[in-house]
Amino acid sequence: MKHRIVVLGAGYAGAYVAGNLARRLSSADVEITVVNAAPVFVQRLRGHQLAAGQEIAAPQLADVFSGTAIRLRLARVTAVDPERQVVAVADADGGGELGYDTLVYALGSHVADHGVPGVAEHAFDVAGRPSALRLRERLDGLDVQGGGSVLVVGDGLTGIETATELAESRPGLSVALVARGELGARLSAGARDHLRRACDRLGITVWEHTSVEAVEAARVLCADGTVLASDATVWTAGFAVNPIAAAGGLEVTEHGRIVVDRTMRSVSHPNVYAVGDSVHAIGDNGRPLPMSCASAGYTGMQALKAIVGHLTGRKIAKVKLAYTFNHISLGRRDGILQPVDDQARPKPKYVRGRKAARIKSGILKGSLWTTSHPTFGLPTRRHRLTATPDAPAPKLNVPAENAAA
Repeated sequence: MKHRIVVLGAGYAGAYVAGNLARRLSSADVEITVVNAAPVFVQRLRGHQLAAGQEIAAPQLADVFSGTAIRLRLARVTAVDPERQVVAVADADGGGELGYDTLVYALGSHVADHGVPGVAEHAFDVAGRPSALRLRERLDGLDVQGGGSVLVVGDGLTGIETATELAESRPGLSVALVARGELGARLSAGARDHLRRACDRLGITVWEHTSVEAVEAARVLCADGTVLASDATVWTAGFAVNPIAAAGGLEVTEHGRIVVDRTMRSVSHPNVYAVGDSVHAIGDNGRPLPMSCASAGYTGMQALKAIVGHLTGRKIAKVKLAYTFNHISLGRRDGILQPVDDQARPKPKYVRGRKAARIKSGILKGSLWTTSHPTFGLPTRRHRLTATPDAPAPKLNVPAENAAA
């Protein structure tokens, strides 16, 4: 019987791991299934561009995995049972269970409302393709009406990129950005100054040291009593992970991220690997890696090497787990690349302007190409599994009907 590898999620991390496992392991020995709710690969890092009205590619996953022998299951993951080694899914046909021998958990993250009333009912976000398109439709309506006000809540990288992109692409709208603290607090002094100049140039009103207490249909209520009018409120104030891992009994942090060892292997269930935003991985500096595209790349590469090593008896190489830059686009022709030290503190030097924008664009294009071309350089000879792959967690009574899932 083939060794069953199931990958949950086909974002940057999940699609990369699945495609490269197919490249490196013999299809005579392994069966790889990718479970994803959407049929397309979503460029999440470009959600703000999609909302602004730009056309952003969304390759069909069936095309992405064509020629790899990967099985694509379009379904929503509803539960994980690591004791029985099964995953429950729901789809148009009612769903069912998938059995696995090795599980890669890459379900990513979603917008966190932090318990603020009205966010779910009235706010927009750019964390997914459907939500970004929903915002785009709303902004199109405001443009038709002759303008309106857009309020972006959250001054992290997503908030800054969203506010500047919307202001540049839709100059007829009035754009404001709500910052809980000082705008650009994670940047060096010079980069903060450049960010402020960019906001001034684009006509963005910035509300610093402002905390939002409630979101309503046409306004936002702040903790200090300020009321801000808003025809479209965009919530970018942080991300949270799906509670499925915690509910299934995997060891997680207080925020629900899966606790792993240095190889991205779950400390409670060693045949489960976690990558991307779902994982609580300690970087080489002793600090948890932040949710980011860079972290998805590093954790994905490390999990890939670990899975191949355990299954084929090869030595597992260590991938560096570092966070060295913050890449921020400020519209299509401006940006900031902020190097950070090993304690995530900004370094004095930074790259700005068109050069930074070109570098950021190149990184995004490279990420898309690498993810959507897993068969590039496909080796003619792939690794065979050992007779008894290293799988410390024993397989437990998987129902017969799931054995061939």
